[in-house]
Amino acid sequence: MPVESGSSAAARQAKQKRKSHSLSIRRTNSTEQERSGLQRDMLEGQDSKLPLSLRSNLLDLFGQIEREFENLYIENLELRREIETLNDRLAAEGQAIEGGDLAKGALKTKASHSTSQLSQKLKTTYKASTSKIVSSFKATTSRAVCQLVREYVGHRDGIWDLSVTRTQPVVLGTASADHSAMLWSIETGKCLLKYMGHQGSVNSIKFHPTEQMVLTASGDQTAHIWRYMVQLPTPQPVADISTPCEDDVDFSDKDEGDGEAEGPNDCPSVRVAATTLRSHQGVVIAADWLVGGKQAVTASWDRAANLYDVETSELVHSLTGHDQELTHCCTHPTQRLVVTSSRDTTFRLWDFRDPSIHSVNVFQGHTDTVTSAVFTVGDNVVSGSDDRTVKVWDLKNMRSPIATIRTDSAINRISVSVTQRIIALPHDNRQVRLFDMSGVRLARLPRSNRQGHRRMVCCSAWSEDNASCNLFSCGFDRQAIGWNINIPALLQEK
Repeated sequence: MPVESGSSAAARQAKQKRKSHSLSIRRTNSTEQERSGLQRDMLEGQDSKLPLSLRSNLLDLFGQIEREFENLYIENLELRREIETLNDRLAAEGQAIEGGDLAKGALKTKASHSTSQLSQKLKTTYKASTSKIVSSFKATTSRAVCQLVREYVGHRDGIWDLSVTRTQPVVLGTASADHSAMLWSIETGKCLLKYMGHQGSVNSIKFHPTEQMVLTASGDQTAHIWRYMVQLPTPQPVADISTPCEDDVDFSDKDEGDGEAEGPNDCPSVRVAATTLRSHQGVVIAADWLVGGKQAVTASWDRAANLYDVETSELVHSLTGHDQELTHCCTHPTQRLVVTSSRDTTFRLWDFRDPSIHSVNVFQGHTDTVTSAVFTVGDNVVSGSDDRTVKVWDLKNMRSPIATIRTDSAINRISVSVTQRIIALPHDNRQVRLFDMSGVRLARLPRSNRQGHRRMVCCSAWSEDNASCNLFSCGFDRQAIGWNINIPALLQEK
């Protein structure tokens, strides 16, 4: 094998340095001759199968992109300096008006007003110049109002799941990675009860359809059924903090409240389950009640879903067939149907309507983990995936989806409203978006450093019968949020 000489190795290192320098975004003010010389050196020193003319054109295009970034960067620096100078002048003039002669107040006010107009113009120009690269983002014209009503804070770790009771008293339930589940007063945001019977992360929470019982799934490889009794506190008036959907959105990565949240001081706790469902060999990631509430289904990382009898806690059926870990399970509100989601990019429909025949149908259409699949009141299933898509399926025709929603971030546990069939999508990028069943985007819930989620949103849940909050969301910022969605205005925008 030929050995490379020292001079040849040094020459190659020099050419590689010139290559990395020529592709750097922050260039020095070099001349066009130096640029072309560097390009020639690169073309001569690279071992490529591309034609020389094509390589030259590519380098020229990259050079143009680089110069455009340079111009934008320099322009932004100059605008920043001008804005800082004007802010200093405004501050100085404000002090002069306070300590100056009253007769000169009108003149100085006029000067300050003109300076303020110039400052605003510069800020507008700065925003416009920095938005050239993201010009594909479109502003909304939605008149719908999405109001943040209440924040439910008290968990010491991220919240995986949440649910709302279907019977009186109406309360909110949350399941957290801090090994606890909490019940909250929707109107006041006060913790009413804390369940501490699990030895691992509580991954899901579902209320019994008719009784005051809760079903929770946990990382301790079990699902618990426990009873609760709560007394709702007196509601407090809610301040009007309505915000138009998609307004005041700040994409800053700034996180707030990273310290441990203060848990509720006077919240009673339950530590013993009425029934424990065992038989899984891995994390139980989700659980739900079958219609009627006499049976429950669990989904686990052991690639199986189990159907249990609630009264005896005995295993009735083990639903196997998925190739990888399960991520979610959901039951139909009026029929004995179960849908399970998995990391194997599929979800399966299990039919228990006929006691003698238990059929299964496999839905294939996603390219990454199916994070959740839920039933609608009609004959539809809505599935969300890490492939950043949501698909609407007809139970009578499983070959292809009837609608596909494409987004810019992975989707977690979705929820579909019962009456208006609006899909709420919780995203990894801290956003919550609303779509209709045909895939038309309706709104994006407001998010900024002052309100909204500051980390990944894990789950959404509709509660249309509630007057104050009809949509809830939770995430890894350790809080749940209650929203009031003006649905008539939302649908009017269609």
